[in-house]
Amino acid sequence: MNVEQVIARVMPALAALTLVVVPVTVPTTGCAGPPALPPAGWFTNPTTTPPPAPVVVPPVVLPAIPLVVLPAVPLVVLPAPAPAPQAPAYPVRGRYPGEVLDLSNWYLTLPTGEERDPDDIYQPRLTTYLGSHFYPNSTGDGVVFRANAGGVTTSGSSYPRSELREMTGDRKAGWSNRSGTHTLCVRQAVTRLPQVRPHLVAAQIHDAHDDVMLVRLEGERLLVEYQDGDREVVIDPAYRLGTPYDLRIVAAGSRVQVYYNGRLRAEIPESGSGWYFKAGSYLQSNPDKGDDPDAVGEVVIYSLQVTHT
Repeated sequence: MNVEQVIARVMPALAALTLVVVPVTVPTTGCAGPPALPPAGWFTNPTTTPPPAPVVVPPVVLPAIPLVVLPAVPLVVLPAPAPAPQAPAYPVRGRYPGEVLDLSNWYLTLPTGEERDPDDIYQPRLTTYLGSHFYPNSTGDGVVFRANAGGVTTSGSSYPRSELREMTGDRKAGWSNRSGTHTLCVRQAVTRLPQVRPHLVAAQIHDAHDDVMLVRLEGERLLVEYQDGDREVVIDPAYRLGTPYDLRIVAAGSRVQVYYNGRLRAEIPESGSGWYFKAGSYLQSNPDKGDDPDAVGEVVIYSLQVTHT
């Protein structure tokens, strides 16, 4: 077969084909991405097998889950906690007065007990004694001496007291200002007075029969009293309740000197023997003076020291 015969057979077959040419735009700027796919149907050929029909997946229906209802839980109401028991007013930080002051050479007389026979607290019991008339103050740096006007009194007085009496070991102290030097140093404050007769003794020198001298508060007048009340020296004319002060009583050379806040305020020309110091709250009032039996006199002692040389 010659060339003309071959062309004559091929041409009719080529004529049956339809060629579609799609123009492609080439970007002129930037970075060229992957060539775009030609649109669907760009090539048509009667002999091309059509695409398979899409597969339709039927929806999945999950079985119904029954609702589980939990049984009701009853509400349990817990009872309110019981309030903590109130501690007594007098103990502070678990301390005893004997941990605040050195009480080794003292005993305590209280406004309690039998008539004309008040309670006395001696060593060694006094070291750990605590009561409603003798207790640490709220800050734990002092001891409160508290006496009520209707309290029990000693046989030699008509006034109640919460007061320390000087000792020498297990013996009652007794000395003379005709020899040696005998000194009481006390820092204290009077914090309460009875209303009708606001008188109170906070410190004193006593002998076997009576007081030798007293440091006494009458309202606002803080004074030194001696010669059975016939003589007095005012050491603070406007004392305010609750104000701490430093008191130093020096008995020597047949006289007694009283220093108030470091200044010599009184000099008493008295001498004797069988003397001893006392300190605390010694009321000078009682119901016979018009005060209520529950009227109170209080003294706080912050430091207490006695020396004999």
